[in-house]
Formats: sequence, C-alpha cells, structure tokens
Amino acid sequence: MMNRYRSPICFSIRMYHDNSYFNLCKINECSKRKSYNACNQRVDVRNQSGILSPLQKLGTTKRTYCDDRSEVRVRFAPSPTGFLHLGGLRTALYNYIFAQKHGGAFILRLEDTDQSRLVPGAAERIEDMLEWAGVLPDESPRRGGPFGPYLQSQRLELYEDVAKHLVEKGAAYYCFCSPQRLELLKKEALRNRQTPRYDNRCRHLTRQQVDSKLAQKQAPVIRFRLEDGVEPFEDLVYGWTKHEVAKVEGDPVILKTDGFPTYHLANVVDDHHMKISHILRGTEWLISTSKHLLMYKALGWKPPIFGHLPLLLNKDGSKLSKRQGDIFLEHFAERGYLPEALLDIVTNCGSGFIENRVGRTLRELISEFDVTRITTHSALIDLEKLPEFNRVHLLQKINSSEQREALVKHLKIQIEQTYGGQLSDQEVLQPEYIARILLLRKGHIASLQELLLPQYSYLWIRPSVSRDELLNVSAEVDTIIQLVSKLIDVDSANLTNETINTELKALQKKVKNTNYGTMMKVVRLVLSGQQKGPSVAEMMISLGPKEVCSRLQRVSCSK
Repeated sequence: MMNRYRSPICFSIRMYHDNSYFNLCKINECSKRKSYNACNQRVDVRNQSGILSPLQKLGTTKRTYCDDRSEVRVRFAPSPTGFLHLGGLRTALYNYIFAQKHGGAFILRLEDTDQSRLVPGAAERIEDMLEWAGVLPDESPRRGGPFGPYLQSQRLELYEDVAKHLVEKGAAYYCFCSPQRLELLKKEALRNRQTPRYDNRCRHLTRQQVDSKLAQKQAPVIRFRLEDGVEPFEDLVYGWTKHEVAKVEGDPVILKTDGFPTYHLANVVDDHHMKISHILRGTEWLISTSKHLLMYKALGWKPPIFGHLPLLLNKDGSKLSKRQGDIFLEHFAERGYLPEALLDIVTNCGSGFIENRVGRTLRELISEFDVTRITTHSALIDLEKLPEFNRVHLLQKINSSEQREALVKHLKIQIEQTYGGQLSDQEVLQPEYIARILLLRKGHIASLQELLLPQYSYLWIRPSVSRDELLNVSAEVDTIIQLVSKLIDVDSANLTNETINTELKALQKKVKNTNYGTMMKVVRLVLSGQQKGPSVAEMMISLGPKEVCSRLQRVSCSK
C-alpha cells in the first residue's frame, strides 16, 4: 500500500476539502447503477471489399450502433511519473462526467510500471488533487474497490500469467536480443533515414533454440506478435479507423526482463479484469488502439468501446508542457483558484457540451454533456482568461449562504496566517465581519487571496498614520474628524454607499478651506493609511461604525 504522507499543500487542500470548501458534491453517488445503451451516430464507410453495409443498402450513410453492456465503467489511468496537470484533469473530468451521466463507475488506476521514472509522492498527490477538484473516483488505490489492487506494480503476477499464456498460444514469443543489438538497429535505421523498428528476429526462433537460451539463464523479454489484416474499429470521436501497425512497427515488448509489463499489455489486461466498458483517453493513443485490439483478439476478450479525446493545447496551438511549471493543479490551488473555475475553463475551450459558457457548475457540466458532440478539433486553452472564470465562480459561491460560510472559514485561516500578531483585534475574525467583507467585494475580486494583499490590509490591521502626515494634507484635520464622527454616531444604522457619499458631500460644505477631494484623502488615510483603494464609503461600511469611530478617535487623541 502507498504511504499516507502528504506535503503541506496537499494536507491543507485535504483539510479544506473535508470542511466542504472547494467540495463539489458527487452527484448520484449512492444512486442505483443504471444500464446503459451506448448508441451513437457516425458516418459509415465501405469495408475493404467495397461492400455496402446493411444500412447503406437501405439508403442511409449514417450508422447507429448499440452496445449491450449492463454497466458503464470508465477509468483514468495516469502514470505517477509527475503530478496532475490540466491535460490530465480534463481527461479525468470527461471520464467522470461520462460515468455520472450514465449512472456508472469512475475508476482511478495508477500505471506505475515504469519504475525508473516514478516521482516520489506523485501517486498520493494525483489522488489528492482529484479530490480537491471534486472529481471523486468510486474505486482507487486510496478508496479500494472490488477489482483492486489499483496500482499496477501490485498486479505483476497477473501480467506475467497473461504474457506466458500468449506465448503458449503462439501470439507472443521470447526475445533475447541484447540492448546493444537493439541500439545498432536503431542507429542503422536513422542512418538510412528510416523509422527505427525491431526486425522481429526472435519470432523465428525454434522451440529448441528458445529452450536452450532459457537453460543458459538468458533473461528474455516477451514480445507480442503483430499480424497483418487489422480490423477497423469505430471510435466515439474519430469514427471508423484502423492502423496497420504490423507494416510500420516491429513486434512490441509486452513484458520486460524485470517482470514489469509495458503499457500495451498492462492496460489491456487491467481494462479487461476491471470490466472497463468505455475508454476515453487522449488522441495520442489512437494509433496504438489497433495494436491493443489485436491483443484482445488473441486473448479471446471482448474489447471496450474507445473514444479518443482531442488534445488540450496552449492558445497558440503549442503543446502544454510539464516544463511550463504552471500547468500543474498544485500551482492553481496555491494561487487561490477555485477547482470549479478550472473544470469550467478546460471544458469551455473544447467540445462535448450543448453550449460553452462561463460559470458552469459540475452538475451543469454533467447535465449538458453529450459524447456525440465531441469533435476532433484540438482544444485551445487561454489561461489569461482564468481569473475571469474564477471571479464568476467566486461570485456564485459568495451569493450562496452555505458556500459563503465555507469561504469565510477558509479566509479566516488565511488572515491568521498572513497577519498573525498584527491583527487589530479578534473582532476582524468574526464570521459576520468576514462575510460582510465578502459581500461588499463580490464581483470586484477574482480570488480570496486578493483580500490579503496590502491594499486591503486596513480590513485586518489598524493603520499607523501620524498626525503630522494628516496636517500636511489639510490643516482642518480636527474639524473633518469631528464632522465624520458625528455622521457615524447619528446615522450608523442606515449606512449605505449612497447615503454616506451624500452626507460626506454635505459635510464638506462645513469645512472652510478644504475641498471635497482633499477631505476624502484625509478620511481615507485615517481609515486605511493608504491613498488608493476602495471608496471611502465602502471602507466605512466594511469596517463598521464601531471600528470607524475607534480609528477617528485615535487621531483625535494624538494631539
């Protein structure tokens, strides 16, 4: 089993998730599994012999196929050779939505067979970030399930048994070629400007030759025997397709000398034994699907239905790269972005939904999803728009009393961490006070972290402004403070932006030598210690009558 270590960020993310912050409730989690009839319309083609299909004979060029699988089971199978990024989140989300749409199960399986490239802690972090995003697996390494274990490194015996079974059937064979020979083949192909490929030398070894090499303790790999005549398959996104892999590739390794399988064997074996009904994965695996279907055929297994999702690219069409650093979910979580905003933007830039609009919740994404609407066009994501997506989703949360309460709890923790002993008093940590700040700034801020920036520090700590500094602005400081104090005392129960602005303009007429703008500068400095920021009226409402009077009196008492 994986250790339960979590880095500080993952621990805090999990804590907020447990407090319902960032928590997207799983829809129909306990609902009865429904049977699914996978029907899809795609343009048909003639088969290789040119014979029209039955539907074409009836005068239609569209094909409707239905599948009789009783339960939808999909999986997200990342490799813990890195942390979860936007492309992985999008793939996981489409699978999760598909399962939820059809009352099925969403499985997280970690493909950790490439032991040399594993990143410590990545397996834990991937599941942490899926939970943070609200894309909750029904079965996973952490949650368990009836078809576990869900780490491939714990299923090695199964892969070995299947690989040896393929050898016994003649569909695979032992290969004893040394790394040096394989490297020479590669160099020779590159020298001749050809694509490197294995020359299938060991598929021609006799049984006696194989037994002799095994007796000499030569450690072989097992290769799958590719055959010509690949049958076409209908992809949910790309329609009918096939790739004659035997014509362009050498026989692939399916079991390495260390006993670990390669992706091609492990994913076929696991998808079968975990009863995966549909595979939604990146389009980079489309070419390999014909190879996988040959394995299903050799094993006598019914393959799942495949759908290959178009790539998620940068807005300029370049590939998202892990080297960018800012595409990992931890990056967005640390900067205060809401998971709802990320789910919205990675689906908004692509296809598969009735309409694309900003502000969709996970519930709405599930309701509006239609797999037949997924196109082959790459999805171009513009991360410069993410703050606007976040602003919209933050506004929705603030407007919801239940979700606002969770935001208040989170912001309180952040305030304590940021300002600590500088806090004016504990009243600024009261839920009512923080909630009032959120309601006043909703629509103006794109993230909660903005309220922790220096321009909003006046909300949490009392400014230190000298009397001399105020006198440099206006010699009538005492008069201004006295008038504003009376305004707060008389009308504290009816303070609104409109009434305060009206009263302040009226007060200015009682000041002899200070214009309105200068008077506002004095009041702003007294309240916040800053010359810029929200309006004075908004500051007064945010702080409340008691705190406004306290700050005004501090200046009066400093004579």
